[in-house]
Formats: sequence, C-alpha cells, structure tokens
Amino acid sequence: MAQFEPGHLHIERHALNTADVSYDINLEYEVATDPSKGKGIQFKMHGSIQNKPMNETFFLPKVEAYNFASNVTKIAEQYGIPKHLSNIGSVHKHYDLMFEDIREKLNMKSGDSIDLKDFE
Repeated sequence: MAQFEPGHLHIERHALNTADVSYDINLEYEVATDPSKGKGIQFKMHGSIQNKPMNETFFLPKVEAYNFASNVTKIAEQYGIPKHLSNIGSVHKHYDLMFEDIREKLNMKSGDSIDLKDFE
C-alpha cells in the first residue's frame, strides 16, 4: 500500500511469508538550502523495515533531486531489504506524483540546462 500527498509518501507492506519483507516507511520532504550545495530538497525517511526502526535524512541539490529513488533504495538495503526487493514495491505512480511535486517545488522545467560539473 502506498499513499501520497505533497511533501509526504507513505509506503507499507506486510510480509506474506517468512521469505518476504515487511516495511512501513514515511518519506517526508521539503525545499531547503544547503550552504555548499544550494537550493534542493531535504528528505527524512523514517519508520521500520523488518520491524527494526529506521530514521535517515538526506539532502539532494536541485540538479540531483530527480534521483531521490536511488537514495531511498540504498537506505532500504542498508536496513535489510534484499536487493531484489529494494525498489520498495510497485510505487511507480506514487513516485511519479512525488517527482512532479518536487519539480513544482523547485520550479524545474523540462529542458532546463544543467552544469555537468555538478555530477563529477
């Protein structure tokens, strides 16, 4: 199950058997400014994975904000979700809504130029 509202995505899954994975994750985000990286999005990922509490924050500058799912996947793997399940289920439509919300919050437009030095 997944629920989205601007600034917040909640994803929950109950294990179907002993080989499956349970999680209850909240991903909250807001526009923030990092002194060295500039304007971007501050994320807070909290809840539980396999009944173990988790609480992580990360910041992505504007040019990297589109890549939030990669960070979410890496954090989920650190807390015990196996790689073959680490895309956190089929929440693509919810990620799409989140992606559009982030674009709006950061006033990003398709075709905006980027500086490749930001990715070195």
